[in-house]
Amino acid sequence: MKIAGSVIVVTGAAGGIGEAMARRFAADGAAALALVDFDRPRLETVAASLGALAIVADLADQAEVERVVAETEAAVGPIDIFCSNAGILVLGGAEVPTDEWQRIWDINLMAHVHAARALLPGMIDRGRGHLVNTASAAGLLSQIGSAPYAVTKAAAVSFAEWVAITHGEQGISVSVVCPQAVATPMTAGFDGGGVAGVDGMLSAEEVADVVAAGIEADEFLILPHPEVAEYVARKGTDRERWIAGMQRLQRRFPGGDA
Repeated sequence: MKIAGSVIVVTGAAGGIGEAMARRFAADGAAALALVDFDRPRLETVAASLGALAIVADLADQAEVERVVAETEAAVGPIDIFCSNAGILVLGGAEVPTDEWQRIWDINLMAHVHAARALLPGMIDRGRGHLVNTASAAGLLSQIGSAPYAVTKAAAVSFAEWVAITHGEQGISVSVVCPQAVATPMTAGFDGGGVAGVDGMLSAEEVADVVAAGIEADEFLILPHPEVAEYVARKGTDRERWIAGMQRLQRRFPGGDA
């Protein structure tokens, strides 16, 4: 899908990867941008700097996501590319309280489901559309120190795969973005990005460059850290060996943030 001339929505756009993607898309000639976040002051600042539409919304709420789609299309026309980028981190394992599991589930998975539900009918009618779901390398490889993050990101990858399989012949393309450590507010409290930073920490702008190239190439799996492809291959060929390796890594990073 070409970025130039496209109507693009970016959620989680008040900072981090979302803001960087919005700036890259603007530079690449997007026809119109709608930026979505719950942080109104920062969102409006970013949107004003790009001449973009700013929409404050709770992406865990289906009705709010439907409003985002309706407001965008009323203002600037049918959406070509929707970047479902918002995400949160909750540390811990099975002991994490149920309400925290539900909160991260609603953002890290259900926001993608809400977006697809709102967008697919119109995109299918038009015979074109590109969904970009930000997940994480954790969705492919697990996450030491956070079961909720690992599980919800894996679910996000699985949902993106399902949409690509089910609707690809109807003109719908899907990309799922799976970086390791990125210099954003989410990683600010972890020295060097913690366990996710073993292969280095990228800037949000570097990730946005890779995402833009992946969209243009209609890539399903976008890997800003290319090492992840080899890790996924190893996991697929010898799961026991991969688990043993992850156990060794856990000994280096016992809390996931050392």
